[in-house]
Amino acid sequence: MRARPIMTALALNAVLLAFPTGVSRAQSLVADLSSHLVSVTAGFAGTDLLLFGAVADEGDVVVVVRGPDSRVAVRRKERSPVGIWVNADEVVFTGVPAFYRVASSRPLKEFRSGRVLEVHQIGVENLRFDAEDAADEQQETVFHDALIRNKQHQGLFSSGYVPVTFLGDRLFRSRIVFPSNVPTGTYTVTVYLVRGGKVTSAQSLPLVVSKLGIGARVYDFAHQQAAAYGLFAIVMALFAGWLGNALFRKV
Repeated sequence: MRARPIMTALALNAVLLAFPTGVSRAQSLVADLSSHLVSVTAGFAGTDLLLFGAVADEGDVVVVVRGPDSRVAVRRKERSPVGIWVNADEVVFTGVPAFYRVASSRPLKEFRSGRVLEVHQIGVENLRFDAEDAADEQQETVFHDALIRNKQHQGLFSSGYVPVTFLGDRLFRSRIVFPSNVPTGTYTVTVYLVRGGKVTSAQSLPLVVSKLGIGARVYDFAHQQAAAYGLFAIVMALFAGWLGNALFRKV
């Protein structure tokens, strides 16, 4: 659940407040997560993690949470002359993150140099994908934008930014929220310190989103033993139909 027990919240705040402010110049940014594992169990309704850290220099802190890259096909549907919607054009993109979130100490549009955001792919408008079969650049752009909108509609891409809050001049914190449909896999949480339009320091943190419990075992069985799982599902469906018919006859 997203709500955290009061004692857990107080403990995390204590860790944050105790974080050393005397960070060396050679290590001008230090950050960590309250947990490096998101457990997806039965009844999972989403969760959030606390990211906290300290900086030795002044600047803006930007956090990018990126899920595992995948291959995604984007299709455009058209209504046929008989009134049926059918797939028309299709563009396949590679290097598409399954999940993408941005947190920042101020709105990205206020950054003095947009070049640093473009280079590090900070913000959905700066995400770059490889198109396998686009007819031309215009089609690639249209389908690229449609892919972003679809991901945002699913709650997997951020439509804005989450604030990074400074406590004093050096300590910062931010909440990373994961929806109930968060994909599993290995994530990367990258924290940037931006100053004068340049990234002066950065740190990457690993994060794993994994299914646990009976749901994970069923998922693994379905994907690793697809034929056996399909046969089992058919048998169970036939048995359920036979049982329902038998009960109906008795009534």
